[in-house]
Amino acid sequence: MAANNHTDVVEFVLQGFTENPWLQGAFSALFLFLYLTALAGNSLILMAICMNPTLHTPMYIFLTNLAILDIVCTSTVLPKLLENLMGKGSTISYRGCMTQLFFLTWFLGAELLLLTIMAYDRYVAICKPLHYGTMMSKPLCALLAGSMWVVGIVDSSVHTGLMARLTFCGPNHIPHFLCEIPTLLLLACGSKYVNNVMVIMADIFFGVANFLLTMMSYAFIISSILQIRSAEGKHRAFSTCSSHLLVVCMYYSTLIYTYLLPGSGSSMENVKVVTVLYTAVSPTLNPLIYTLRNKDVKVALRRMFSTFGK
Repeated sequence: MAANNHTDVVEFVLQGFTENPWLQGAFSALFLFLYLTALAGNSLILMAICMNPTLHTPMYIFLTNLAILDIVCTSTVLPKLLENLMGKGSTISYRGCMTQLFFLTWFLGAELLLLTIMAYDRYVAICKPLHYGTMMSKPLCALLAGSMWVVGIVDSSVHTGLMARLTFCGPNHIPHFLCEIPTLLLLACGSKYVNNVMVIMADIFFGVANFLLTMMSYAFIISSILQIRSAEGKHRAFSTCSSHLLVVCMYYSTLIYTYLLPGSGSSMENVKVVTVLYTAVSPTLNPLIYTLRNKDVKVALRRMFSTFGK
C-alpha cells in the first residue's frame, strides 16, 4: 500500500555512520552524551532566566527562545539517530520522514532569524545605549520573537508540502542519518523545478540576507567598540556580544556547507559530520558559551542551585 497517492515508497532506509559494531557503540555513547548535555544545559538556562526577574530583558528573552530551539532541534534528530546506531531500526516511515523534515526545517530557519534578531539587539545595546529601552521595548521583542516562529513554520510548511507532492518511485535508501531537503530531492522522481526554486529563495532569505544583516550589525558594533577610548570599556562592550558572534560563526559555517554548497563535490561523510555540528554539537555548546562568558547567567544559576539546596 502506498503512503499516499503520490508515492510508492512507504518507508526510507537511513544510512548510519558506520557498520563497525565497536564504532557504533562509541558513536552511541557520544551522541547520547551530547543529547543529554544539550537537554540539561538548555533546560538550566531556561530555568535560570525564568526564575530571575532581573534577567527578563530582551537579550535573555531571545536567549530563552534559542534554548527552546536547541532542545527541540536535538530532540528531532538525535533520538532517531541513537535508535539507528543501537541497531533497533534503520528505517523511517514516509510520514515520519516528512514530520522530521518539517520540524528540522522549521527550527533551523527560526534559529537563523533569531541569530539576526539577537545581533540587532546587541547593535542597539552598544551603538544606541540611550535609546535601548524604546528601541527594544517588550512589545517589539514579543513581535520579533513571534515573527521568528511564524516565518519559520510558514517556510517549513511550504517546503514539506512541496516535498510531499513529489513521487518517490525509485530507491528508498537515504545516504544520511536524517531526512533533509537536499538528500530527499536526490531520491525524488519527476520535475523538481518548483522545489529547487523555493530552496534557492529560502537560501537567499534565511542564509544570505540574514547573514548580511548579522554581519552589518557587527560591523557597526565593532566600529563603535573601536571608538571607545579605555581598554576596560572596549573589553566590557566586546564581552557582551562575543558569545553571540561565536555562535553565529559556528552555526552559519555548517549550514552554508550543507545547504548552499550541496554540489561542491563534498563527500557524504563530510556532510554527515557537518550536520552533527549544527544539530548536536552546537545546541550542546550554546549553553556553555553563553554561561561561561556571562556573569549574570552564572549568578542566576548559583542562586537557583542555592534555592533548590535549601
